[in-house]
Amino acid sequence: MAVTRPISYIRVAVFTVLALIGLVAVVVGVFFGAVPALLTFSALLLLAGVYHVGNLFKLVRWLRTPVDEAAPLPRAFGLWDNVFAEVNLRSRSASTKQERLSAALERFREASQAMPHGLMFLSNTHTIEWVNRQGEQQFGLDRARDQGAPVTNIVRQPDFVRYLKEGNYEEPLTFTAGRPISRTLMVHVVPFSENMRLLMSEDITQVERVDAMRRDFVANVSHEMRTPLTVVAGFLETVIDGLDDLDKEDIRHYLNLAFEQAGRMQRLIQDLLTLSALETGEPILHEEPVDVAMLLEEVCQEAELVSSGRHTIELDCGSHARLLGNAKELYSAFANLAINAVRYTPAGGHIRVGWHQRGAVVEYKVEDDGIGIAPEHIARLTERFYRVDRGRSRETGGTGLGLAIVKHVLSRHQGELLIDSEPGRGSRFTASFPARRLVG
Repeated sequence: MAVTRPISYIRVAVFTVLALIGLVAVVVGVFFGAVPALLTFSALLLLAGVYHVGNLFKLVRWLRTPVDEAAPLPRAFGLWDNVFAEVNLRSRSASTKQERLSAALERFREASQAMPHGLMFLSNTHTIEWVNRQGEQQFGLDRARDQGAPVTNIVRQPDFVRYLKEGNYEEPLTFTAGRPISRTLMVHVVPFSENMRLLMSEDITQVERVDAMRRDFVANVSHEMRTPLTVVAGFLETVIDGLDDLDKEDIRHYLNLAFEQAGRMQRLIQDLLTLSALETGEPILHEEPVDVAMLLEEVCQEAELVSSGRHTIELDCGSHARLLGNAKELYSAFANLAINAVRYTPAGGHIRVGWHQRGAVVEYKVEDDGIGIAPEHIARLTERFYRVDRGRSRETGGTGLGLAIVKHVLSRHQGELLIDSEPGRGSRFTASFPARRLVG
């Protein structure tokens, strides 16, 4: 009805004008004769035609003006003014709908760009119709360059190409993409029209890495527990089987060895519990000013007990300021570094423990003249269960978790661990904290 309404106005206008012209012609014919009436009718009809044609040209010219130029509405008399108003109303309604559609499309694009997953629209021939930023990064695409190109010409991973060509999209595909960097992606394709496909991709590289770390962790824990358990079981079996034949000294020796292995398992479990608590990411509980000088005296006493007089241990406290933190966690980190120095320094070696402020940082430093560490091992020392020399670590009672605990404790105190070592010339471990954590 709205489409035919302006045409109805035109018809009414034309019929009305023709009726008026005819009436005027009849009146003229009655008073002046047929010829003047015919001339008058023709003249008035011509004027009416010019008027209507002129308004039609105004309407066409206005309709052809681009919407964004906002041309003024033509003015006319009578019904033509109503026609212009109706057409203008329809134009405004269409423009409003267009703006709403454009705004909705823009919101969709913004939402798509903000999504953590990659989105890609593909045609039935797998050409790229559109891709968001995450999709560009995950697949190494450039939307301006690659739009309209088959995605299989760019991402040539065989499993991915086969997945698209086979068209069986019930299950997602997991594969490793190698450009621009190696990523593990999980993709799922959803057909949403006869000729279009929506490809959704998720970067699960970190998830796969965490799963691998978890599997390695379980395997390492199982291995670390199995060895002392085997030793304990073996010694106990020996004692039980030879209880009537072994003398007291042998029994005591075997039980002491079993007790040592049980202690090793106990330390391992305690370190696992400590590391698990640190890795939760929860904020530090019971944070308070810690007297580091007094704490380090206790650390050195424990290191001397482990050393049993085989090393010279020196404490150098250049600062008596207290450090804001958790005393139990700091003691665990500091003691781990000091005891490691004892374990990896041959008898007769020298170990120096220091606490000094240097400008914007304050440092806890443990130096030794022990066996040292090769450069290729330093970057991995804080990994759980990583050992440079597995045999020596077990002999000295290490669990392989000490430096992992140190790393987490320092991280929770905004600190960092620096390692400087050279084989045969000793090592220096430095725990550095920002001076803003000092109190007094």
